[in-house]
Amino acid sequence: MSAVKEKTNSDVLVSRQYQKRGQMADIIYRVYKNKGALVGVAILLMMLIMLIVSFFMPLTQVTMGDPFIRLTPPNREFPFGTDFLGRNEFYRVIYGTRYSISLGFGAAGLGAILGITLGSIAGFFGKLIDEIIMRCSDTLASIPGILLGMVIVTTLGNGLPQLIVAVGVASIPFFIRITRASILVVRNQEYVEAAHAIGLGKLRILFTQVLPNGLSPIIVMFTVILGMSIITGASLSFLGFGIPVPLPEWGSMIAWNREFMHTAPYLLTFPGVFIMLSVLSFNLIGDALRDALDPKLKR
Repeated sequence: MSAVKEKTNSDVLVSRQYQKRGQMADIIYRVYKNKGALVGVAILLMMLIMLIVSFFMPLTQVTMGDPFIRLTPPNREFPFGTDFLGRNEFYRVIYGTRYSISLGFGAAGLGAILGITLGSIAGFFGKLIDEIIMRCSDTLASIPGILLGMVIVTTLGNGLPQLIVAVGVASIPFFIRITRASILVVRNQEYVEAAHAIGLGKLRILFTQVLPNGLSPIIVMFTVILGMSIITGASLSFLGFGIPVPLPEWGSMIAWNREFMHTAPYLLTFPGVFIMLSVLSFNLIGDALRDALDPKLKR
């Protein structure tokens, strides 16, 4: 009796081990097994916690300083030290999270909405529409992102919404190209021809049959653009075309404190480290998603 019970238990364990998971569950499982993805998710969660905390911080806490404690090096009371106006650098770095993270998601979201729509139409309909969209995309891609952002911010004015538009527009060609390539691979599949045969409209086929089956590389591209958007936004702020003074954005914090590079290097180190960590987290997550979504890497 005990032998039968042990055999039954072993059969259950084997069946559970080789049980077929759903597609989404399989992707999550493979991302979970990726150590780099876990590091990226941990960093991203830390950033999101800082973002939430920043909304409970009064603006005066990060803009008002005490000249008697200016350029205080990191210590127990001021973990990141104080700047040349005596402002707490730790509070300013936390408060700056709301701009950098919001900029990354906002710009990538704007670029994804416009780029995926245009790339889908170009790849699915082809011919003259494809030619017009791709030539416009090539023209836009030929303009350096920093230069294009400077022109847009100069036209619209300084501020987070304007910066999101400036950085988001520069990312549109990336989404157009990757989406068009995905659509070209999928549009001649048998299920697409079957959808045509039963009389579905072209736009309905595009957005319900073709695009959902070509999202894998687009999702990976989205994570890449997130990191690029944070770097571009920080660069524009460093040049004076980003978040206006005295709001603490990581790029502008580096710009304000660059004259103290030799006497107080910590003022540049901490904002730079957080820019690096935020971009690193998105890159690690993107690499893990690429491996999880690639059918050739499945074992």
